[in-house]
Amino acid sequence: MNNITGITKRDIFDLFFKGLNIDILWDTQKIIYPYYGRLSELEFLKRLYPLEQMPSSDPRFMNAEGDIWQHTVNNDDYPFCWIFDDDRFPLKNGNDEDFLRFLCEIFHPIVRNEEKDWFSFLKKLNELLRNDGYELYSYQQISNRDIYNWRIYTDKQSPIFVPFSERHKKDILQKKISLSIKLKAREQIFQVLNKYNFTYQETDETGWNYNMTVGDCVFSELRQFYELKCYNDQGEYIPTANMKDFVCKNSPFKVFDIIESFSHHYEDKFISEINTILSLNEIPFYLSKEEGIVSSYDLKLDGKIISSIHEIGLKELLQESQSYFDKNQKNIAVEKIWDAFERLKTYYSPTLDKKKSCIKIISNISHNNVDYEEIFNQEFQELTNIGNRFRIRHHEIGKIEIIDPNYYDYLYHRCLSLIILSIKYL
Repeated sequence: MNNITGITKRDIFDLFFKGLNIDILWDTQKIIYPYYGRLSELEFLKRLYPLEQMPSSDPRFMNAEGDIWQHTVNNDDYPFCWIFDDDRFPLKNGNDEDFLRFLCEIFHPIVRNEEKDWFSFLKKLNELLRNDGYELYSYQQISNRDIYNWRIYTDKQSPIFVPFSERHKKDILQKKISLSIKLKAREQIFQVLNKYNFTYQETDETGWNYNMTVGDCVFSELRQFYELKCYNDQGEYIPTANMKDFVCKNSPFKVFDIIESFSHHYEDKFISEINTILSLNEIPFYLSKEEGIVSSYDLKLDGKIISSIHEIGLKELLQESQSYFDKNQKNIAVEKIWDAFERLKTYYSPTLDKKKSCIKIISNISHNNVDYEEIFNQEFQELTNIGNRFRIRHHEIGKIEIIDPNYYDYLYHRCLSLIILSIKYL
């Protein structure tokens, strides 16, 4: 794919070459952040490219590694940010995936310099990338530090926040959702909330500055939906303004409410800590940045699965299908997931033709076990037959109509399940 324009690439190159202006109190300061972070240029580039196999632009050296060492270490006579104009590297004229992979590596914990303002560069870089439909995001951590990957970006308006207990009120009343959170887990959750309950300054209409905590803001947000209450020692449900009592002496669904509201103020680390507590206490839900608290039983494409896909077309189709499914446009989601399934079958092309590519995928996921090969071969064939016989794609005619909207749920999750399993063994 080549959605990233030359204009965006130029602006990103300029960001690292010319630096970034940031406001500090009443002054503006220009900061420079080298793309190779705390490493040398040679160390950084060796993480991405087989330099010993790439050509040298200096006839005295056999390969790019010797050439770059000579001109960035021994003599240091290459101009700053020379790589952006070097055609040996797929940056200026390469495809989106190669370019995004380079950008993600800049912010890897091993590379980035924590003593420099790398995060401001990441924010600015994302502003530029989003114009062309991509963004970098934290998808996992190492040593409590974020690792970044890229994903398709769609400019969606932030939905109005509705707490978990209000969104699922009907299902809760009908006992379709059951939940219990033990006191130990509640106290752990409170500790995390209290840790992130920072004080900050707000300004009123008259220009007066006043202090406010995140907890104050969260309680104000929840009061739009109900009066804040908790149980006292006599079992009475009474008003409260105490965050610990609200968490420890309340309905478990109200605990989810306050977690979700807090998550609007923080992202990766807060979400990670909450999910660790939920997992350790075997609470079958997790906190999602986009969707709030969701059931662990919902089959979803998580960041780790997406990041492991190296074929850009497959990655885009899966992200599109998930987006349509989340927006309840399930007929389009099924169409996209079937397109992704067909794309998956050609994963090892052009090295292998489509049939041999399928055989290799099935062999991978079955661990060469004959019984499991039979199961997965049959499932691949069944899904292929469904795609051929039924009107999965809206533009196709002369095929069996999907007569019940509930069938889309079944078809989507059946196909997604096989794709997720396959991706784990590509």
